[in-house]
Amino acid sequence: MTGATQAAAARRAPRRTARLFVLLALLALAAGCAALVAGRALPASGVWEVLRGGGDPTSRHIVLNLRLPRALVALVAGASLGLAGTVLQSALRNPLAGPEVTGVTPGAVLGAVAATGLGFAGWHSPAAVVVAAGLGGFAGAGLLWLLAGRERGDPAQTAVYGVLVSAVLSGLTAVVLLVAPGELGSVVQWLVGSTEGRVWPHWRLLWPWAAVWAAATYALAAPLTLLRCGDEQAAAAGVHTGRARIAALVCAVALTAGAVSVVGALGFVGLLVPHLAFALLGADLRTVLPGAALLGAVVVCGADAGAQGLSQGLAHALDSDRLSVPVGAVTTCAGAVLLLIVARRRVDDR
Repeated sequence: MTGATQAAAARRAPRRTARLFVLLALLALAAGCAALVAGRALPASGVWEVLRGGGDPTSRHIVLNLRLPRALVALVAGASLGLAGTVLQSALRNPLAGPEVTGVTPGAVLGAVAATGLGFAGWHSPAAVVVAAGLGGFAGAGLLWLLAGRERGDPAQTAVYGVLVSAVLSGLTAVVLLVAPGELGSVVQWLVGSTEGRVWPHWRLLWPWAAVWAAATYALAAPLTLLRCGDEQAAAAGVHTGRARIAALVCAVALTAGAVSVVGALGFVGLLVPHLAFALLGADLRTVLPGAALLGAVVVCGADAGAQGLSQGLAHALDSDRLSVPVGAVTTCAGAVLLLIVARRRVDDR
């Protein structure tokens, strides 16, 4: 490749990245709109009428007080999980790392469930749930860190310990539910993951938390990019690898705790979104992090719209108005299928 060809390719790269960002932003907007108009009580025409300033009081209540905050919460929760997964995979140099399999999400769920079972928190006190989920998430990440020990740089070893830690924390959550069975109805949404019933108080709690930690995460973009190249290269570039990795893990746990405290455990979002972001945007975290946030928002909002559509179809087929498919079930099933496809492709490539 000649120098002129290399220069032309370098000039095209930013334009290609910009186009991808625009596409991802449009996809996020489309997914948010789909989640907003989905539902049984009001058709899409009624939603647009309300958004234009019309509609009867009931329609305005459904759109402005129920569907709109739900769609916004799904967008921010998805963005938080996408960012958290990208940070974990970069800081641990492990493509199998994600909030779901590193003890972060199971720990956050355990903290939320335990606090609810003990009466310290609940859906009526979302701020207390964030604190409890944060403590649980840090405990899960800390347990993985202690178990992995010197092998934490080995992706396979870290993945095995992460699965073990997640299994133990999920078992502890089941124990809490056995001790306080009366709380099962109020915590099942954390176990599966759901955006149903999310209103403006949840949004007002989630978006400042997510904005602060997202900004802190982006400030670590350059050190994380170097950490992905290896500790020796990062240290040679002047990065204090230990401090940078700890700061990145704190950001990842905080973002996960905020999302889990509001929407529960959305399976595979934080594990697979980073793979898509790296495949589309390259290895520079300065572009991958915003891209992962947009992709996470697209995935969760799209899954929410799909879950609502599936709920309508099943309700009509089974003649039941109370049937509701949680968004976490959709993300888990879709994520499992995608993970199998990725795994099979890697095996075939070998």
